Parts: sequence; structure tokens; C-alpha cells
Amino acid sequence: MPEKPHWLSQVHGTGVIKLDSGSVGLPEADASMTQVPGCVCAVLTADCLPVLFCDRAGTRVAAAHAGWRGLAAGVLESTVEAMGVPGDDILAWLGPAIGPHSFEVGEEVYRAFVDQNSDAAGAFVASIGSDPADNKNRWLADLYQLARLSLKKVGVTSVYGGGFCTYEDRERFYSFRRDGETGRMASFIWLEPSLGE
Repeated sequence: MPEKPHWLSQVHGTGVIKLDSGSVGLPEADASMTQVPGCVCAVLTADCLPVLFCDRAGTRVAAAHAGWRGLAAGVLESTVEAMGVPGDDILAWLGPAIGPHSFEVGEEVYRAFVDQNSDAAGAFVASIGSDPADNKNRWLADLYQLARLSLKKVGVTSVYGGGFCTYEDRERFYSFRRDGETGRMASFIWLEPSLGE
């Protein structure tokens, strides 16, 4: 049986905590990783993107909370670095997040990505609203595509999941943007303890 989840005080940053069985408290970070069987990495999301990682050898796992601020700052790159194995040895899974038809953002979000990497422009589509003057420099952003670009930069090409929309799929997912209420969904990953433990 796994341990209780190790929760984080998430701040939309790039901090990564290395967990072991003795980890306690609520550390300020947006990702955690472990090599200890039964130690549970956990992140909470409400429209942001949860990303779960494992290495191909099954010796380490990680979980990251990737909102647009964390993605732009490099939370996924920091998580891969903390795992301590080459990117091509890592598998990543993109969990439920707000989808590219629902995530409207301003010019500052567009610039945060495109100024770093011109390829990121492909993850944005100009938003068209009921009042064109009000939607000047508004964009629909694709968190899944932005995450794949970040992962590709550090050599992670085995990426799965994606294609969900927490905003549109009311039956399965919570969405802060849709509901306007506080609440979160949790994503977990751990190494299964061996039968002898």
C-alpha cells in the first residue's frame, strides 16, 4: 500500500521537492519527485495542467503542477532535471486541464512564451469575442501544446494524455473558470512497493 500523499503549497513557480518516506510538512513548490517505493507525489489543479512522470526503468516518479506561469518559468524542465535521468528515458502524461478552445489569455501570456521561443506562437490563436474592441490582443492558449514544447526542449518525447478540457467537460472535471468556486482535482503517482516490502 502507498503512503498518504505528500501535498505541496503550490505557488505557480518552478520549485521541485525530492520526497522520501520521512518527508513532512507542506513545502512551497510546484513539483515533487521520489525514488522511494510507496512515497506518493501529488498535485492539485483546477484548470492548470497536472503532469505525471516516470523513468523507463521504473526507479523514479514525479508530479508537476503546470499553470501558464509555471510553464513559462520552466517548471517541467526543472522537474525533468530533478529526476536526474536523460529526457529520452522519461515518460510524461498530461492530465486534464482547460482546453485550447476555452483558455482565453491576454497579451502578457502570449509574450511570456513567444518571447522565449518563437515556436510557441503555434499554441495561440487570436480570440474572437462579441466585442472586437474588447478582444484586442486576446488569445486562446493551448496548455497541452505549450507543455509538449517545454518537454521537447529537455528531450522528453514520449508524452501521453492531453486532449481533455476541464472547462467544457462538466460531467467529469472541476473547473474554476467555469464554476467560479474554490475546489481542486488531485493527481497522484508513486512507485509500487515490491511484494517483499
